[in-house]
Amino acid sequence: MQQDRAADILARRLYEAGCRHAFGMPGGEVLTLLDALERAGIAFHLIKHENAGGFLAEGAHHMDGAPPILVSTVGPGLMNAVNVVANAEQDRVPLIVLSGCIDADEALTYTHQVLDHRAVLAPITKATFTLTAEGADTIADKALAIATDPREGPVLIDVPISVADATAVSGTRRRIPPAPVVPSGEVLERMRAYLAAAERPVMIVGLDVLKDGAAGDVQSFAEAFSIPVITTYKAKGVLDEAHPLALGGAGLSPLADRHLVPFVSGADLILCVGYDPIEMRTGWREIWDPAQQAVIDIHAAPNTHYMHQATLSVIGHTGAALKAMAAGIAPRVTWPGGEIPALKAALARAFPEDEAWGPGAVIAEARRVLPPETVATVDSGAHRILLSQMWRCPAPKTLLQSTGLCTMGCALPLAMGASLAASDRPVVAFTGDGGFLMVAGELATAAELGLKPIVIVFADASLALIELKQRQRQLKNAGVDFAHHDFAALGRAFGGAGETVRNRDELRAALARALEAETFTVIAAEIEGQGYDGRI
Repeated sequence: MQQDRAADILARRLYEAGCRHAFGMPGGEVLTLLDALERAGIAFHLIKHENAGGFLAEGAHHMDGAPPILVSTVGPGLMNAVNVVANAEQDRVPLIVLSGCIDADEALTYTHQVLDHRAVLAPITKATFTLTAEGADTIADKALAIATDPREGPVLIDVPISVADATAVSGTRRRIPPAPVVPSGEVLERMRAYLAAAERPVMIVGLDVLKDGAAGDVQSFAEAFSIPVITTYKAKGVLDEAHPLALGGAGLSPLADRHLVPFVSGADLILCVGYDPIEMRTGWREIWDPAQQAVIDIHAAPNTHYMHQATLSVIGHTGAALKAMAAGIAPRVTWPGGEIPALKAALARAFPEDEAWGPGAVIAEARRVLPPETVATVDSGAHRILLSQMWRCPAPKTLLQSTGLCTMGCALPLAMGASLAASDRPVVAFTGDGGFLMVAGELATAAELGLKPIVIVFADASLALIELKQRQRQLKNAGVDFAHHDFAALGRAFGGAGETVRNRDELRAALARALEAETFTVIAAEIEGQGYDGRI
């Protein structure tokens, strides 16, 4: 058997899993690891901050499907990544975190930058490991298996300096992936009975469907039985949102909830298909009664959240469960009062696209100009709530965002990672000015990597969502406003293009130029403060 460094064995297993990109900020403690990644065929990309590096990795993962890799050095390097690791845990991202660490014997008498990485990250990861030379192959396979098992999440591998260089024996220990679980017996018969009797069914579809590769099964099932589909924000596009049965994303906008929640409450069958309520806010807590409505929960993990309860709970593959339930059941007329088109029309009126200028106009104009296959990312804030209702997704993973943790500063690096892994597709990042300021330094990374995302900054010199909540509580304005900055100039300063727009015509022209540009483009859309009033 071939003898290699332990770092080589780890890197080769990651390559075998499809990984081709790693992101991070190196220190002396990870130099062997970087060398091993490059030797294995995994390109290491230098970023400016580990938190942004994790989001770059995630953005690439959503395009190529491979587990994302973040590399950090000891102490402050890994501590910079705590936010993005927590995001991966709550947003179900199989992030592989590789950190350098001081050898255990040295740490007995040396304390500079030494802290227990595994203890820090244990609460926000699915598992943590310390690499050993003898167990390198097993640890690598085990980490990948745990990270990618439903529901997906981050795993830390701490790599001691001497272990990375130690001679190790490569092996072939690989776990066989489990076969899809299909409901059967009495449970399946009850599922079929509920479906056969339903006159007002609705599906609420979540992220597990994407993990299962079951978007096509959802569409076939919805069309066969005329069932309208509501999605979480991360599952937007599971059913093309131009489809007559698509009711769009939900979970964060009280304005949308006024229409969607009564509709769901009036259903006689609620199918929760891969639905993970970590994406939803309190307005979706216990909005149905399984004693009065048939509720079938088809999901990847047991219900420990208690956001809702179900009549039947089925742990298994969403697509396989839908196919089994549909077998032998004849379609019937649903929602005979025309409720579905009426609801779609009401939602369209609630989020109009015809305002002269403001955040809604920015979103509407961008959707009109940018090609259907565009990958969009959006940061947290008022603009995210509005865009998630207005931005129509024709396919899954065409709108990327943080919906579990809802962290700021994610849109730009997510867009950069998506642009790196899917260079043939237009990519646009929508960000508030506050979130953009957190990660503006990564524009230098975009220039260095030759990436060409379009970055649209909603420039209103305020943390708009927090300012709105402040006013709603009749509190004094404090801590939410900041100075107007020249974001277009920042784009040019880092080697890209930069434009400031103040109306639809200017935005349309700027987007057309950005689509043809050879660099990234920052478009600062200056809008009035309080422009989200009544819109979300």
